[in-house]
Amino acid sequence: MKLNKYIDHTLLKPEATMEDIIKLCTEAKEYDFASVCVNPTNVSLAASLLQDSDVKVCTVVGFPLGANTTAVKTFEINDAINNGADEIDMVMNIGAFKLKDYALVLNDINACKKATGDRILKVIIEISLLSNEEIVKACQLAIEAKADFVKTSSGFNKSGATVEAVRLMKKTVGDNYQVKAAGGVRTKEDAINMIKAGASRIGTSGGVAIVRGESHQTGY
Repeated sequence: MKLNKYIDHTLLKPEATMEDIIKLCTEAKEYDFASVCVNPTNVSLAASLLQDSDVKVCTVVGFPLGANTTAVKTFEINDAINNGADEIDMVMNIGAFKLKDYALVLNDINACKKATGDRILKVIIEISLLSNEEIVKACQLAIEAKADFVKTSSGFNKSGATVEAVRLMKKTVGDNYQVKAAGGVRTKEDAINMIKAGASRIGTSGGVAIVRGESHQTGY
């Protein structure tokens, strides 16, 4: 198992500086991670730093609440792609989902997938706010909209990924769609357990510590 290629090396803190992004991208190249995940304002910089590598640039949309309108989310996606983004992690409209306005949620994800085109779209469903039944329904809506991944968490809410939720999400989406476990993955053992449960990406700010077999106790 090439654990490094499961990792989206992540820095989404609002106080992240240019120097922080340069460090993130330098580490991502050194360890050959799957991607870096950065806020939209840092996409251009990350893309320029990683252009001579196979590390992808991922960014977030409707983040971290999911409450942006669909028009805003699609604008964010188009802007991010123009700036060099390869992958998009969007937050589902959680309020609409809780109201069982599934048509709105589905149309929102559909529009985002259309804007993303042949690039990867991951849908953050925020498992800490959902029951198991709601996790299943959210995953079903995401795959109905042909999103590529469902993702556990933004990292900015009550808690992050759990093995049980990842296992449930993978069971729901099947072999044709993928699961990203994000938030709270602290050790190499944590990462391996998420992968065994069905995750094909790990979102973490501690990618370097994890691949070194060290514990990562702060941050995302």
